[in-house]
Amino acid sequence: MTALRIEGLGVRFRLHGAAVQALSDINLQVRRGELLAVVGESGCGKSVLAHALLGLLPRNAQVTGHAYLGEDLDLLHCGEQRLAREVRGRRLGLIPQSPATALNPVRTGRRLLAETLRAHGRDPGLAAEVAADAGLDDADLDRYPFQLSGGMAQRLTTALALATDPPLLIADEPTTGLDRPLVDHTLDLLRRRCDAGGTVLLITHDLAAAQRVADTVAVMYASRIAEHRPARDVFGAPAHPYTAALLDALPNWAFTPIPGHPPMLTALPPGCAFAPRCPRRTDACGVQPGGPVACHHPLVAAA
Repeated sequence: MTALRIEGLGVRFRLHGAAVQALSDINLQVRRGELLAVVGESGCGKSVLAHALLGLLPRNAQVTGHAYLGEDLDLLHCGEQRLAREVRGRRLGLIPQSPATALNPVRTGRRLLAETLRAHGRDPGLAAEVAADAGLDDADLDRYPFQLSGGMAQRLTTALALATDPPLLIADEPTTGLDRPLVDHTLDLLRRRCDAGGTVLLITHDLAAAQRVADTVAVMYASRIAEHRPARDVFGAPAHPYTAALLDALPNWAFTPIPGHPPMLTALPPGCAFAPRCPRRTDACGVQPGGPVACHHPLVAAA
């Protein structure tokens, strides 16, 4: 069963004298019980994707395409009122990238969790249990956000997202500020949700995290999907030259930097955006290819 289907999603920000193409023709499908990891360099559009699905983009954003939650609800065209009443926190949850801007500074963690649980018809007394699942000690719940470390605040936002038990969870860099044991704890928590029938869209720059828990991986580059395949294939035999170069840049791989720089999102080149940096480019790369591997000269054949 399909939990989320994205068709031709584009996001363009209007600026004075320019326009930023933050997302270009994004097509993704996430099944129930699947953990999809969206990876890529900073600025490629990963977080914009999350905000577009939740209707949290600024007013200067122009959005095109469709994003169906289940079979009936188009998130991009259902309107703010329906998103607020039916979707956010109920059918679609978010672990935000920046806890400091997401937490009410005049509420303790316990009160934030209790209010969230109560608002969604759950027992406020479950606050400590939900916090423990996210790796947060009960004593820390009586602190205000400014009294929490970055890692504690991250765990509190994770607990708030889990408190409503949404069928689909978007986790935007959920391991930021956490040490290795808590990174593993959070990743295992997300994996268990999927194994129990939930669905997770994990947005991360941590390729090791994606390799550990993801079923499928979508690699983004300059507002587009470069490769969308099963995780074992992406990490075992990357097909797009950008994916291979991204993996080779890791310290535990070849530790070789990618030459050149990503294109400006105000002036994307025609065709493949990675072509100017790609050693396999030809004249054919002037036309943008489609499919699970957006490349005219893939490293391996992909179904």
